[in-house]
Amino acid sequence: MMEKTFAQQFEALIEKYSELLVGETNEATRKKVKVWAVYTHIAKSMPALAKHWNELYPEAKEEMKGIIKEIKELNEEHRRASKK
Repeated sequence: MMEKTFAQQFEALIEKYSELLVGETNEATRKKVKVWAVYTHIAKSMPALAKHWNELYPEAKEEMKGIIKEIKELNEEHRRASKK
């Protein structure tokens, strides 16, 4: 089991990452950023596993595509707003 202190510190890392990535740190966005980050890592490091999961759970694959699209759009908006 993870230490409570570590868990809190890791959540702070995710919160900062979410802020820098998409400009939002609310709980729902942080959860999506976590899912996006883990899935992206899996797809890059073990593409066969991601492909298998996508085939096994097509509805989840569609939801993942929506999360990926949302994170991408939020990131683009955040980058545009940061340039102003």
